[in-house]
Amino acid sequence: MSTPDSRRPRPLLVIYTGGTLGMQETPRGLAPGGNIEARLARALRGLPAGSVAELPAYELLSLSNPIDSSAATPADWSRLAAIIAARYRDHAGIVVLHGTDTLAWSAASLAYQLQGIDRPVVLTGAMKPLEAPDSDAAGNVALALRFAANPALQEIAIAFGGRLLRGVCTRKWHTRDAIAFESPNAPLLGEQIAGTARHYPEHGLDREHGLDQEKDIAPRFELPDYAPLGDGGVARIALWPGISTRQLAAWLNDPRLKGALFEVWGAGNLPDDPALLEQLTRASTDGKLIAAISQCPHGTISPGDYAAGQGLTDAGVLAGGAMTPEAALTKLVHLLAQPLEDAERRRRFLAPLVGER
Repeated sequence: MSTPDSRRPRPLLVIYTGGTLGMQETPRGLAPGGNIEARLARALRGLPAGSVAELPAYELLSLSNPIDSSAATPADWSRLAAIIAARYRDHAGIVVLHGTDTLAWSAASLAYQLQGIDRPVVLTGAMKPLEAPDSDAAGNVALALRFAANPALQEIAIAFGGRLLRGVCTRKWHTRDAIAFESPNAPLLGEQIAGTARHYPEHGLDREHGLDQEKDIAPRFELPDYAPLGDGGVARIALWPGISTRQLAAWLNDPRLKGALFEVWGAGNLPDDPALLEQLTRASTDGKLIAAISQCPHGTISPGDYAAGQGLTDAGVLAGGAMTPEAALTKLVHLLAQPLEDAERRRRFLAPLVGER
């Protein structure tokens, strides 16, 4: 991490990408609104006076075409990471204002692209727009700003509903509740207690996962172009009772498919159907990167525990451990976007890169 000097502290960078936080009413309902800098400043001034006075200085960058996050694509993940990589050294930390629908997906992808980041990158959003009655927007942004000003936080995180969560371990958990996000298999990185943003450094990447976080080592950014995978390059396939080999083949035999996330039952079970396993084996043999996670939100996958799951291992399907769907699929995209040998892709998928496993 850069050593502070005697000059004025560098301001945070706030990047506005769109989402409910900045939306305004239109004849067709809520839509991304403009003039976000003045609107955000006005909303923050409406917080309790003591809270406003403690907020760190920031500069705001609004993307030229803010979107509803439900329209986000892997190419958007690439563009956002490139912006942060180009600007982060000029700022003490980064806050990304993002729609909640795919916020966890963007956070997971940024974690893989910005490996080794030496300052905070905190994503947040809101369940209600800035000007809505009882909006949570200003409170979430203030929380994100406080955590983004903490140099001890050196990873991608999500600040929402009074809590700080590891970005690559987080899922949107509720459609309307102000506490909309959970990290089902990872502890909190921090939380707001009596108006104070309290960080838990013992839950950081270097403590929890033994990852290489030496402060004198430059960040290990990986910024591949995800756009070529945007046209069906990676699929997410959830098992359901009665799934047929024909249906699975329709996905796996598509020549545009480079990888797939297979969501199985329990600790790694799937139907006792040799034809279905044959399709998975063929896809793996053809060089497609196939991984499996459990449909259960809590716990890890252990395909060898039951005979019904042993076939996954035999078919060359990679076990995703306790990864969330967001973490597993964005990791597949990230690895497939790089010029790696198949064996190296498989090794890296099974390795914890950013605390995702």
